[in-house]
Amino acid sequence: MDFEFTEEHRLLEQSVREWAGREMAPRIRELDRAHRFDRGLLPQMASLGLLGISVPVEQGGAGMDYLALGLACEELEYVDTSLRVILSVHVGLNSLTLLSWGTDDQKQRYLVPQAQGERIATFALTEPSAGSDARGIQTVAIRKGDRYVLSGEKMWISLADVADHVLVFAWTDQAKKKERDPSGMSAFIVERAYPGFSSGTLTEKWGILAGNTGFLKLDEVDVPAENLVGREGEGFKIAMFALDQGRFTVAAGATGLVRACRDASVAYAKQRKTFGVEIGSHQLVKEMIARMESDYQASRLLWQRSGWLKNTGRRNTRETSLAKWFATTASERAAGDAVEIHGANGYSDEYPVGRFYRNCKGAVIYEGTREIHTIMQADYLLGYREDRPSRCELPAVERVQ
Repeated sequence: MDFEFTEEHRLLEQSVREWAGREMAPRIRELDRAHRFDRGLLPQMASLGLLGISVPVEQGGAGMDYLALGLACEELEYVDTSLRVILSVHVGLNSLTLLSWGTDDQKQRYLVPQAQGERIATFALTEPSAGSDARGIQTVAIRKGDRYVLSGEKMWISLADVADHVLVFAWTDQAKKKERDPSGMSAFIVERAYPGFSSGTLTEKWGILAGNTGFLKLDEVDVPAENLVGREGEGFKIAMFALDQGRFTVAAGATGLVRACRDASVAYAKQRKTFGVEIGSHQLVKEMIARMESDYQASRLLWQRSGWLKNTGRRNTRETSLAKWFATTASERAAGDAVEIHGANGYSDEYPVGRFYRNCKGAVIYEGTREIHTIMQADYLLGYREDRPSRCELPAVERVQ
């Protein structure tokens, strides 16, 4: 494994850092307080090539690799989690899944405009009664001639009120639904313009307030049969494949949040004085800052390893799960310590660490809770889960030179 980033990686890292610092950092507290998602961010991110960053050039993307995607996610979440979430759902969960599982026609109609930022996409698996238990979804798709009729409700969907296209998962085999057999689940591309499709925003969130999160309602939505992704019955496999890509972006983003907590804590520890000395000179403050640094370096290595495996087209579910589990747990620990270091000011909205603390918790839960990933890692070691090559891996992305 090569731990050196290329010059193109470094240029990307710098351009994203400068853009986020210039365009978003001065405004994020205002957007967070107003619970407002700024749609104007999307054209800017598209102009930077971020909305198609790891999609091949022939499909309208920037043609960069997974390490580039990870660097972008880390830099975006350094400013705010809401920025990274855009890449997680639009690129990681949706576009990269279509790249691997979509037909040529689907790639032309949906992937190309998504990669170019002309259309925004998201991913809809979670439902009011089904989160970690994906087999518990209730949405159904009934085949009627050359179309499917979808009915159901999705919950906690990022970009719910923004996305033009949604990758929706539903049961196509009702007998298997009763048996909770995942081979009866299928995936569909659903357009917002289809009659019967509606969405709404969740307004009572605790964190990621500058992001759009909501619900989707599918009231007998007619979806053309050509919008079936993969074959009937492959929906669960497709969802798990998508999560491998999404979890990678979450791990890289959480690493950026750890770094943000570290930098804010170092600055404050050198500024604030108690008992006549800088609080950074106190042993227990040093311990918390040192732990942030070790967690940051370890998290960064874990997502880089996962990205390297993805670049070479190798199976990476186990490694990506570990990176997501470790980095999100580390971000929660770092945010808690950052608030502690800031004392009463950490409880104030005048400082960013309170926002970091509110934002970090979501990533510990979504795309596989901490408990799910704990069990996964133990099962690999105990031999209860086989670490075997998947049927459909994403093609290796040529390393950026």
